[in-house]
Amino acid sequence: MIARLKNATARDWITRLERDGFALRRGKGSHHVYEHPDGRRVLVVYHNLNDRFGPKTIKQLLSGTGWEEEELSRFGLI
Repeated sequence: MIARLKNATARDWITRLERDGFALRRGKGSHHVYEHPDGRRVLVVYHNLNDRFGPKTIKQLLSGTGWEEEELSRFGLI
Protein backbone atom coordinates (compact mmCIF):
# COMPACT_ATOMS: atom_id res chain seq x y z
CA MET A 1 0.00 0.00 0.00
CA ILE A 2 2.86 2.42 0.77
CA ALA A 3 4.14 2.13 -2.80
CA ARG A 4 0.82 3.48 -4.09
CA LEU A 5 0.87 6.62 -1.91
CA LYS A 6 1.50 10.00 -3.48
CA ASN A 7 4.74 11.72 -2.52
CA ALA A 8 3.15 14.24 -0.14
CA THR A 9 4.91 16.96 1.81
CA ALA A 10 4.84 17.41 5.58
CA ARG A 11 2.34 20.24 5.03
CA ASP A 12 0.05 17.82 3.13
CA TRP A 13 0.20 15.22 5.90
CA ILE A 14 -0.49 17.81 8.62
CA THR A 15 -3.45 19.19 6.68
CA ARG A 16 -4.95 15.71 6.40
CA LEU A 17 -4.31 14.98 10.08
CA GLU A 18 -6.10 18.16 11.09
CA ARG A 19 -9.03 17.38 8.76
CA ASP A 20 -9.39 14.02 10.50
CA GLY A 21 -9.55 15.68 13.93
CA PHE A 22 -5.92 15.49 15.05
CA ALA A 23 -4.59 18.57 16.85
CA LEU A 24 -1.06 19.63 17.68
CA ARG A 25 -0.47 18.82 21.34
CA ARG A 26 3.19 19.63 21.66
CA GLY A 27 6.15 20.39 19.50
CA LYS A 28 9.78 21.07 20.16
CA GLY A 29 12.22 21.60 17.35
CA SER A 30 11.48 19.17 14.56
CA HIS A 31 9.25 16.82 16.60
CA HIS A 32 5.51 17.52 16.58
CA VAL A 33 2.95 15.34 18.37
CA TYR A 34 -0.59 15.34 17.00
CA GLU A 35 -3.35 13.77 19.06
CA HIS A 36 -6.90 12.71 18.14
CA PRO A 37 -9.78 13.04 20.65
CA ASP A 38 -10.13 9.23 20.65
CA GLY A 39 -6.54 8.86 21.95
CA ARG A 40 -4.58 8.10 18.78
CA ARG A 41 -1.23 9.89 18.63
CA VAL A 42 1.13 10.57 15.74
CA LEU A 43 4.66 11.91 15.88
CA VAL A 44 5.51 13.96 12.79
CA VAL A 45 9.20 14.80 12.42
CA TYR A 46 10.13 17.47 9.90
CA HIS A 47 12.40 20.49 9.60
CA ASN A 48 10.58 22.23 6.77
CA LEU A 49 6.92 21.98 5.71
CA ASN A 50 8.11 21.06 2.22
CA ASP A 51 9.98 17.97 3.46
CA ARG A 52 8.89 14.65 2.00
CA PHE A 53 8.88 11.41 3.97
CA GLY A 54 10.47 8.08 3.19
CA PRO A 55 8.67 4.73 3.33
CA LYS A 56 9.60 3.98 6.95
CA THR A 57 8.32 7.33 8.16
CA ILE A 58 5.09 6.94 6.19
CA LYS A 59 4.61 3.47 7.70
CA GLN A 60 5.04 5.00 11.18
CA LEU A 61 2.54 7.76 10.36
CA LEU A 62 -0.03 5.27 9.10
CA SER A 63 0.33 3.03 12.15
CA GLY A 64 -0.33 6.02 14.42
CA THR A 65 -3.32 7.31 12.48
CA GLY A 66 -4.96 3.93 11.95
CA TRP A 67 -5.98 5.02 8.46
CA GLU A 68 -6.92 2.30 6.02
CA GLU A 69 -7.12 2.44 2.25
CA GLU A 70 -10.56 4.10 2.35
CA GLU A 71 -9.32 7.06 4.42
CA LEU A 72 -6.17 7.43 2.31
CA SER A 73 -8.30 7.59 -0.81
CA ARG A 74 -10.67 10.11 0.78
CA PHE A 75 -7.75 12.36 1.74
CA GLY A 76 -6.26 12.13 -1.75
CA LEU A 77 -3.11 10.33 -0.65
CA ILE A 78 -3.67 7.39 -3.00
